[in-house]
Amino acid sequence: MKALLKKFEGKRILVIGDLMLDQYTWGDARRISPEAPVPVVNVSQESHVAGGAANVALNLKSLGAEVEVCGWIGRDMAGSQLVELLVSAGIVLNPRFHEEGRTTILKTRVMVRNQQLCRLDREGSPDEYAFATDVIEAIIQRAESFDAVILSDYGKGALSGQLVDALADARREGSPILAMDPKPRRKIAHRNLDLLTPNRSEALQMAGLEPVPGEPFPAEEVCRRIHEEFRPKYLVVTLGAEGMLVGCDGEVALTIPTMAREVFDVSGAGDTVVAALTMGLVTGVSIDKAARFANLAAGIVVGKVGTAPVQTRELLELREEL
Repeated sequence: MKALLKKFEGKRILVIGDLMLDQYTWGDARRISPEAPVPVVNVSQESHVAGGAANVALNLKSLGAEVEVCGWIGRDMAGSQLVELLVSAGIVLNPRFHEEGRTTILKTRVMVRNQQLCRLDREGSPDEYAFATDVIEAIIQRAESFDAVILSDYGKGALSGQLVDALADARREGSPILAMDPKPRRKIAHRNLDLLTPNRSEALQMAGLEPVPGEPFPAEEVCRRIHEEFRPKYLVVTLGAEGMLVGCDGEVALTIPTMAREVFDVSGAGDTVVAALTMGLVTGVSIDKAARFANLAAGIVVGKVGTAPVQTRELLELREEL
């Protein structure tokens, strides 16, 4: 583990996608409102962490990478907090992406006794976060100087078929690894990428299959269909309590049981998986070892309450598990 983490140091990763601020409002509820049959939450504190593509960036940074992000952040209070979180972590944000007239994506979770009571979302329309053609061209040129590019799609509008196609078409010998955590409902063609990391339901959508209650996950069929349609070099499907599935060339290459001891919150687990997998592939380790490393990292973060990146000290404590 120490040797692997040492290899991560200084790797340059570009993250493109939907940058968000996650706000947690913590409190207790001991009575029901006289105005409506809802609990009254007595707020004790609030905290803010990076979410969405910004959480991918923090995971990469905590693993030792040099990280730059591309995604819109508004010049509002949430935007100022998100920029401060990124800058204080040493993550680069081009000033052009911190712009007036855009709404910073903000997810507010109301937490009562470490349980989520409700979530409040503030965001603009997808058009507000889309990249214009000139911005896409600048991103393509910028991407060539990195070891890997991660596309983090939360369905808010930053990623488009035009951008994904342009990145894939620009690839040549020695180009950066291209990974994507997809949202298939947006119908973006995720073709010819190095790595796709859907969760269970997203993988079924990409394969054109409906979930069947009580039936096991159709791993072989999912791998075959996604390979035929999208041709990823590697497919890694996160299966929650069932662990992780690795597909290569349309076939199941490996299944890994979950490493989670306790599951408190799955928020951000997919961010950790795509970050850890990409770091592994960038250093040249095999996909099975990269997947085991990512599975270990995800098992750590789901044991935390709230969105949080994995830390190297946590990985070193469990190094025997890799």
